[in-house]
Amino acid sequence: HKAGLLGAVANLVAIPLTTFVIMPLEALALGFDLVGLGAPFWWLTAKAIALLLAVAHGVAASPMAVMLAPAVPGGLFAVILVGGLWCLLWRSRWRWLGLGPVAIGLIGIASLAPPDIVVTGDGRHVAVRTPAGTMALLREGAGDYVRDVLSESAGYDGTLEAIAKMPQARCSTDLCAVTLPRGGRDWHLLVTRNAMLVDRPILERDCAAADIVISDRGLPWWCRPRWMKIDRRLLSRTGGLSIGLESGKVHTVHRPGDAHPWIVRRRPRTAGQL
Repeated sequence: HKAGLLGAVANLVAIPLTTFVIMPLEALALGFDLVGLGAPFWWLTAKAIALLLAVAHGVAASPMAVMLAPAVPGGLFAVILVGGLWCLLWRSRWRWLGLGPVAIGLIGIASLAPPDIVVTGDGRHVAVRTPAGTMALLREGAGDYVRDVLSESAGYDGTLEAIAKMPQARCSTDLCAVTLPRGGRDWHLLVTRNAMLVDRPILERDCAAADIVISDRGLPWWCRPRWMKIDRRLLSRTGGLSIGLESGKVHTVHRPGDAHPWIVRRRPRTAGQL
């Protein structure tokens, strides 16, 4: 999750500057252009726009401009929202009590544990947190958009390396087996790398040895990991996933009761359908 910290401060300068200086100067410049005297006003307009751009570039270049954090739970967001509304709606000194929930929410966001595994909704892209604290990506050739989405979801501001290059990974052309030490134990992750079929004895053995199996296709029933099997069927119901290994928490994009028109639901089969 990417949050702008200085955007509101920049707008305190940019909005009045645009409304009360730049726009009136442009109107005057256009009006005086009718008699050939608009040049001084265009010069002032250019200087005002240059100041506006300087503010924008200064804020964007600040290390405090953007904060990356893991996806914020709905509860923390609600606490901050309630505190902010309390500050805005009350007009007496009671309004400052709303700063308490806001502070609690911000502290909660700052203390969020980043996820150890992030899976996109189609199952094609998987990012894992390495023992060194960096993030590694399953598909090294993934585009910038996918990399940005995974980095923001994990609250990671750095370069995504390749899972296949991790010392804890053993990868073939079809599968990657990764060992992630967390919470005093080793978690074993198995990820498919392509759509090629893997011989049943090999896949069944590797599934049984893994805690989590992730694939962008439907996995057979005999693939039985110790904890989670994340395949196309599961992801069609949950959307993308983030997993915290130590806490055992799994966060999903789709929530129960979601009725957004862009969510494709699998229709249940009726009698007589193949």
